[in-house]
Amino acid sequence: MADLKVKLCGVTFKNPIIAASGTFGFGREYAEFYNISELGGISTKGLTLKRREGNPPPRIAETTSGIINSVGLQNPGVDAFIENDLNWLKQHNTVIIANIAGDTEEDYCKMAEKVSAAGVDMIELNISCPNVKKGGLAFGSDAVSIKSITAAVKQSISGGIPLIVKLSPNVTSISAAAEAAQAGGADCISLINTIGAMAVDIKSKRPVLANVFGGLSGPCVKPVALKMVYECSRAVTIPIIGIGGITCAQDVIEFMLCGATAVQVGTANLSSICASKKIIDDLNAYCDDNKIKITDIIGGLIV
Repeated sequence: MADLKVKLCGVTFKNPIIAASGTFGFGREYAEFYNISELGGISTKGLTLKRREGNPPPRIAETTSGIINSVGLQNPGVDAFIENDLNWLKQHNTVIIANIAGDTEEDYCKMAEKVSAAGVDMIELNISCPNVKKGGLAFGSDAVSIKSITAAVKQSISGGIPLIVKLSPNVTSISAAAEAAQAGGADCISLINTIGAMAVDIKSKRPVLANVFGGLSGPCVKPVALKMVYECSRAVTIPIIGIGGITCAQDVIEFMLCGATAVQVGTANLSSICASKKIIDDLNAYCDDNKIKITDIIGGLIV
């Protein structure tokens, strides 16, 4: 077996493959098909302070090489997650990342307190959510708000648990967003979140999604994600988790060459249940064939 271990903020992952928030739930359904302990980590379904039913259907639309989703953070709430799912996840030998989302700074801070006290390994801050106290603009829409929310959440975390800030691509400058997260105390950044999008039904002359707008993900966003990961790798010194359209081992290698230490696999898990497991197997074969450790390729892009 090749050495696929990577270290993020002092946390050791057995391999760089993390199940992305949103497409993997809390892992229960996938555990029926393969041993999810093989994963490097799991980023939970986005958690909110209270239970959310999400947006009305239809809330998924297929598009060329991707999907547009407007699920709307459907989840049982942070307390229910801690009570019903966290202990089950802890039985598996994988890094547990709690993805948290909120409408106010107070929401984020309360959730950070709860999940850190409950013993997750890392926290991922979803800053693509609308700040209801600032007119609905996303927390991640500008550098000032990114730095502010990051600093507030960082102070609410107990036990020295690392904070990952998940960056939105829907900004003027992704490198400025990364720098703001680092300045606010982020230990790591993950990118990209979904790209704002919509779909239209020409027969009904209506939007396909009930919520009109959604977030684009899948292979079609990979070139954008690669560029943004590379830009951020040149702008900050904290580690990066690459996200966006990863479906195979080659995609992972591309992200790591561009500066990512680990990656998250999202939409691919919907189209192929064992996508993440196959990527891990193929990464192992690649490293064995080339007689390298996976960390040897991080930041190795020749420009």
